[in-house]
Amino acid sequence: MLNQKAYNKKISTTKLTYSGMLVALSAVGAMIKYPGTSIALDSMPGFFASLFLGPAYGAIVAALGHLLTATTSGFPLTIPMHLVITLEMAVTAYIFGKLYKKGFRIIANIVAIILNGPVSSSIAAALAIPLGLPLYGLGLFSVIIIPLTIASIINIVFATLLYEIILKNRR
Repeated sequence: MLNQKAYNKKISTTKLTYSGMLVALSAVGAMIKYPGTSIALDSMPGFFASLFLGPAYGAIVAALGHLLTATTSGFPLTIPMHLVITLEMAVTAYIFGKLYKKGFRIIANIVAIILNGPVSSSIAAALAIPLGLPLYGLGLFSVIIIPLTIASIINIVFATLLYEIILKNRR
């Protein structure tokens, strides 16, 4: 029988292993891009990790997933912009996991889709102006809001469904 310290270490090792596998899945999702954009299906593993491993792990996996997508796309919005988006992804995944774990499942999905779609698009568009990007403001917003919101819906709903299927099969 394991003492509490050994038990906690075992759980941490397990969660770290799962996190690594989910980051690898983010790399695969990073290669599946919305046509004509750098928007990809990289965040599903992060949202899933928020539910399966906890919000903090989900935030890390989602952030790393975005960095993988930005890297495979050549950082089209500049490195500083992608670092801000990385932070947005981490915060969104964390909030999603917290709300979901508190029993607000539908609200968690809606909030995460809004944060990852329209809110993220707005922040990116607003930050593009001081960074001097050629496509900025309303132009950037209008180009990314629809594909980003569609990708958000796909990533978040699929993560939720996968988690619920696993939960159901564990019982």
